[in-house]
Amino acid sequence: MPLPIRALTVGLFVAAVGLPADTLAQSSAPGGWVTPNYNLPPIADADRKPAPRRSLAGTWIPAGRFGAGTQAGGVQAKPNNGRPENQLPFTPFGRELYESHRALEGADAVRPAEGNDPRNLCEPLGMPRVNHYNVDVTQIFQDEAKVAILYHYDNRWRAIWTDGRQLPTLVDGAVDLGGEIREQRFFGYSVGVWVDDYTLEVQTVGTMPEDRVWLDSTGRPISDQVRVTERFRRLDNDTMEWSETIDDPKVYTRPWETMRLTMRLHDPRTDIMEYYCSPVEQENYNRFFGDDVSGR
Repeated sequence: MPLPIRALTVGLFVAAVGLPADTLAQSSAPGGWVTPNYNLPPIADADRKPAPRRSLAGTWIPAGRFGAGTQAGGVQAKPNNGRPENQLPFTPFGRELYESHRALEGADAVRPAEGNDPRNLCEPLGMPRVNHYNVDVTQIFQDEAKVAILYHYDNRWRAIWTDGRQLPTLVDGAVDLGGEIREQRFFGYSVGVWVDDYTLEVQTVGTMPEDRVWLDSTGRPISDQVRVTERFRRLDNDTMEWSETIDDPKVYTRPWETMRLTMRLHDPRTDIMEYYCSPVEQENYNRFFGDDVSGR
């Protein structure tokens, strides 16, 4: 089997995979530095604290185990493993688009030398793929006007506006912001509404076209007609459920749920290792490992 490229920074990939489990589970170090703890014990009912009202702020990690948010085999709720229950409702155009993608992971994976994933050129992942690519330590900050999500991979961030503004309207190759035509964006335009004191519902539109972005690392497609709906539901002080549904009539015949991740609150002092896409490191990877992993 070819070795999937899950991290394009060779040194970081080797370092992260090579760390022993007890190192990954360390929660503190001298001098106040804190490293992620992926083995947090379950919270006993007696120890559960109520969630703060209308707040998602904190440092969050996927619950359960190290790598729970990796999603290398496809979006978390529908991995691309060939099973009937995980087949997607492609339109004819969506099926054709999927078959044109040569992914390094999933049921139809190709050898690394044959891949055409935009990620391998260090293109921004875009929305919603950023939610499906190695979700790990995720920081959320907010103020009276917005929520900001800081993703681990490639030091990317996005803003979700919560100040009552309207979601833009999709027009051909752009969005309409109350009569002003604005550009498409890799992370789109996101607007959130608190549906209750503990649940933020977010709509995102205005993303990049299908020739620039993929849905996941297995080559599932997405188009600029997609409307992404996320729900961030704070279950208690230490637990949050992050779900996502996509509605893309150009690529899929109906809306479908892509993920439902449970996140655990972590120490705010956590030091987060850099994890980025570097063309130089990609070139080094291909030079040192390309022949072996491609079978040439």
